[in-house]
Amino acid sequence: MKQCRYVSKQADSDGLIIWSDEEHQVWHDLITQQQAVMPGKACDEYLKGMEALALPTDRIPQLDEINRVLIATSGWQVVAVPALIPFEKFFQLLANKQFPVATFIRSREEFAYLQEPDIFHEIVGHCPLLTNPAFAHFTHRYGQIGLAATPEQRVYLARLYWFTVEFGLVNTDEGLRIYGGGILSSPGETERALLSPDPERLPLKILDAMRTPYRIDIMQPVYYVLDDIDELVEIAEMNLIAKVDLAQKQGLFPPRFAPVAQ
Repeated sequence: MKQCRYVSKQADSDGLIIWSDEEHQVWHDLITQQQAVMPGKACDEYLKGMEALALPTDRIPQLDEINRVLIATSGWQVVAVPALIPFEKFFQLLANKQFPVATFIRSREEFAYLQEPDIFHEIVGHCPLLTNPAFAHFTHRYGQIGLAATPEQRVYLARLYWFTVEFGLVNTDEGLRIYGGGILSSPGETERALLSPDPERLPLKILDAMRTPYRIDIMQPVYYVLDDIDELVEIAEMNLIAKVDLAQKQGLFPPRFAPVAQ
């Protein structure tokens, strides 16, 4: 598994994570910047979740604060994990309605985009939509399906997760909106995903998403678009392993990005 240069913080004897003033300030700067650009870009379901969570802007919240809202709305909770965890552990947590949160926050040098999922990404990017029944159901079923899959099948499932939960867009009556946490936790990508002429925006087809290569260290060259957020329920109830088997037989699409420099 790839190593992360960040180290997650451990809770103290009272179950609290102690953050530095600078870390609280990074959180403040990130969340206030995102709150300024989210209206008209984030989907309504996400914005309702943000309202329910009522995240502080002057400090990093404790995980128990998040859990009080998630447990009451969807039965989910967040759990602290190391910076990176294996696929097996990731799927196991989701199958148990536990969303992993790495307890570190990005440096200012990686303010606009971070490869590793930090606490800002997990809480601001994903937790608001965990209050939504369709998104919460999809994430739960995804964990169950992934837990039962083989390592080879999980690679294809990971691509589906990437192009939905992390970098998904959705059509609404008001126009195209963002629901993917990888976008909504990145100030740079939030603007780019909807406004830039550069990336492709394609209707979500499960098989296509599973066959599309991606890189974690660049702004995305392609986004897949749902017709409605409730479409996630239909996807969750599909035979996704059968889709994986078909994707394996058909092979990957040519990458829409340059190869990684050696």
